[in-house]
Amino acid sequence: MLTQREREIIALLRRDPLAGPQAIADAIGTTRSAVNVHLSNLGKKGAILGRGYILRQENAVVVVGGANIDIKVRSLAPVQHRTSNPGRSNTTAGGVGRNVAENLARLGTPTHLIAAVGRDAAGGRLLGDTQAAGVRVDHVHRSTHPTGTYTAVLDADGDMVVAISDMAATDALTPQDLQQARELIANASLLVLDGNLPADVLTYALDIAHPADVPTVIDPVSAPKAALLAPLIARERPIFALTPNLEELEAIIGRPVGTEEKDVIAAAAILHERGVRHAWIRLGERGSLLSTADDGHTFLPAPPADVRDVTGAGDAMLGAFVHALLAGSEPVDAARYGHAAAALTVASAATVRPDLTPRLIEDTLNDPSWSQT
Repeated sequence: MLTQREREIIALLRRDPLAGPQAIADAIGTTRSAVNVHLSNLGKKGAILGRGYILRQENAVVVVGGANIDIKVRSLAPVQHRTSNPGRSNTTAGGVGRNVAENLARLGTPTHLIAAVGRDAAGGRLLGDTQAAGVRVDHVHRSTHPTGTYTAVLDADGDMVVAISDMAATDALTPQDLQQARELIANASLLVLDGNLPADVLTYALDIAHPADVPTVIDPVSAPKAALLAPLIARERPIFALTPNLEELEAIIGRPVGTEEKDVIAAAAILHERGVRHAWIRLGERGSLLSTADDGHTFLPAPPADVRDVTGAGDAMLGAFVHALLAGSEPVDAARYGHAAAALTVASAATVRPDLTPRLIEDTLNDPSWSQT
């Protein structure tokens, strides 16, 4: 097991394997001699493998999903429909799968991304930004379609008014594009799938993971995508965790779900009958329900947050959840960890918070003003 300080050093080395002891010491606020002791211990534990701090790919996650350019436009006042609104805009790397991968990498989990981007300048920028964050992008497919875009219009309070996705490159992804990554997927510690993927690609990835006993987590992404995903969720091919909101849950089980506690629990039970081990149902401002097959359920209230921008909160939530699971946390504790990451992300203007670290999340969880039952 790595100490907290060792995990911070690993996270830094994911981003810059050639960082020297003094640079590491400056980044984490300690002395060079202390860093040398930590590096020696990391070598003894097998977490680094010699010169250049080559990192062992332990607990590696493979994320298969969307990668696109995010264009975010925020109104300076409450949005007035059918007229021009003054505001500000910015462009960043985005995509559900890509965002989850970046959150994982920033937290220190070795992460590989499988996605599709265009052979254009936007695709090159997207790959460069993602790799700079510590994500391995060797298996990203360069498509003949333009790099996807996600355009979100935010109200003055940071809540989303509307969003438009152009995911042609992701839509064109085929099982053949994943063939070279078969061994990577089969040897992953965990597989994360983004519901933006075509059904045949989702099926192909699941068919690799299931016989190899690779736990799989699926984010349905949206109600329309969840409806397409529904036929793939079956007991003969169990899913480790599924993370829908209420609308996506309704699309998957094929019927309305009430808002009362008993209604959500009953809907989660249907997912368990269809082979889902952990149903982590997002309830918006109310928080979430984590239901585990044969092991009960826990409601987690939404943490307090100073909302600047809601974009990317769910991706941070999922990435932190997976990171905590692989670090040995129980699922309910991993869900709390995810809530903390989401709260930190909405308080930032960035889709993926660039200063996200395990220490920042743990400090948030330990803050007396921030509590969850």
